[in-house]
Amino acid sequence: MSLRHLPPLDGLRAVALCAVLVVHGMPAWLPGGFLGVDVFFVLSGFLITSLLLREAEVTGRVSLGGFWLRRARRLLPALVLLVLTVVLAAAYLLPGQEPGALRTDAVAALTYWANWRMVLRDGDYFTATAAASPLQHTWSLAIEEQFYLLWPVLILFALRARRPRLLTGALCAAGFAASTVAAAVLYDPLHPGRAYFGSDTRAAALLAGCALAAAAPVVARHPTARRCVAVAGAVLLAGLAVLAGGAGAWLYRGGFALTAVAAAAVLAELAAAPGTPVARLLGAAPLVWVGRVSYGGYLWHWPLFGVLDTGRTGLDGPRLLALRVAATLAVAAASFYLVEQPLRRPGRLRWAAGPAAGLAAATAAALAVVAPAPPVAPPVLVAAPAAQPSGQTPSAVSTVPPVSRAGRRPGPPRAMVIGDSVSWTLGAYWPAGASGLTLTNEGVQGCGIAVLPELRYGGEAHTNYPYCATWESRWGGSTTSQDPDVVVVLLDRWELMDRRLDGRWTHVGEPAYDTYLSAQLRRAVDLTAARGARVALLTAPYTRRQERPDGGLWPEDTPARVDAWNRLLTEVAGSHPDRPVVLDLNRVLCPDGAFTWRVGGVQVRSDGLHLTPAGVQRVVAPWLEPQLLRLATT
Repeated sequence: MSLRHLPPLDGLRAVALCAVLVVHGMPAWLPGGFLGVDVFFVLSGFLITSLLLREAEVTGRVSLGGFWLRRARRLLPALVLLVLTVVLAAAYLLPGQEPGALRTDAVAALTYWANWRMVLRDGDYFTATAAASPLQHTWSLAIEEQFYLLWPVLILFALRARRPRLLTGALCAAGFAASTVAAAVLYDPLHPGRAYFGSDTRAAALLAGCALAAAAPVVARHPTARRCVAVAGAVLLAGLAVLAGGAGAWLYRGGFALTAVAAAAVLAELAAAPGTPVARLLGAAPLVWVGRVSYGGYLWHWPLFGVLDTGRTGLDGPRLLALRVAATLAVAAASFYLVEQPLRRPGRLRWAAGPAAGLAAATAAALAVVAPAPPVAPPVLVAAPAAQPSGQTPSAVSTVPPVSRAGRRPGPPRAMVIGDSVSWTLGAYWPAGASGLTLTNEGVQGCGIAVLPELRYGGEAHTNYPYCATWESRWGGSTTSQDPDVVVVLLDRWELMDRRLDGRWTHVGEPAYDTYLSAQLRRAVDLTAARGARVALLTAPYTRRQERPDGGLWPEDTPARVDAWNRLLTEVAGSHPDRPVVLDLNRVLCPDGAFTWRVGGVQVRSDGLHLTPAGVQRVVAPWLEPQLLRLATT
């Protein structure tokens, strides 16, 4: 098995890249396309180990410094260009990204620690449920670079043995088994990021390629067996690409390992017999070219797909995918010819500096053309009693109105906000007003009042967080401990998702589920009004947390779901004996009847769902605080 250039391997890279592009653009076409990353891992392990073993056999040694320098020249320039472009352009092109989180993502990408950064994001509710970072895809590059750092050292150890290939194979087999077991043990359905992004849990694919490289002489001597196994591997890969989904526990309990073995079987045949019909097909010029630029294609596709969305292009479905793929390949080609290839050779840094800077500027400029700044909505004009114009603070009052309520603890007027993470942002960013009203925050991230255990979030199977089932005791306890005069209830996510009720998937707006939600909402009002507090139900504003890969909205973000929930709020308020009031927050945050990032020149959403500090302090509070004060004191 020679180390000469083998066009079929470039073709295999192209197929893997295309699978990733399709699953990120039209996942219904190829649900298992994400396994293309595992094919990349197998290829990397095979080629790197082959080079190291070949170097040792020819020269009698392995130069670690030379190896790492070659890897840096091949991979770092394009990555640096990508990260700089994303960081500089994100504020304008991706308004839903939190700047601090993105800066941390950028540092993690450049230091090849992105996979562990994604593990930490998975443990943070706001980032785990947010639109993905434009640098999230660099997790796979981080795993490869960590592998490149450690594996050559182990190869040096194996070279001291009498039969280095045998020892290398044994190390690969042991590591493969350990990685597979670690993935199964560490998998958590609520937080799968640890098993998905971990260097230890995803090392199996890399080690499968390494094992193939170590066993190359043996594999070459058994063409019939190799070909049969390769056919079985190809069939299995095709089946997984078409049928596999990304949320199954089976992936972590042997699925990823099986994929790696299948990819290694196909790779073995392509490398050993590049003249077969299938190898010649994969060696066709167009596929070879795509394979050669596949590194840049993978690097650039994820942020480009995020920028080239339906809102900016007016396209969806196959047309949107075609535009995204064309843009990805164009930028990848420019990166390959102007940056990657020149900088692989010593002495070319000065020559390539100009083209690299030009490519970054051209990319940012091209994206800016198709990505106009978020529209600025006119100032809010809300016909609510005592409401203040947007951007102003409530007028000071010389005397705090008295509160008369049986059994009330002494003190100034008190309000309490309760609900999910959206209500949490309302309470967390609430300003210290001059009205004398105090407000406590009892919002809980990740929990509403709908607790049916099976739900779908962003198209993926999900379940309730463990503490959600106790919402009634939590709401009742907060009402007792805080003794508020008015309770602000804001629920804007978990009630809008698909949930399984009586064996079928349903959602708000359907009679059976509306009956369930109405009962839950009446119970919520009962609990919060138990000590005589007035209850204010805030309507849910329209959201745009993230688009589907094909450009549409996930069901929980559709205006129809929000409208159905807000109608239900009104119906329950009108029929409940405690007569809660409904305050139209949707009209405040979406004054034109549609989702918007900005109101009166103020960005009111941080990620398409949650409120910003400025949005709360300059838009919501000036409208809401006078009404709460009136409810608390009358």
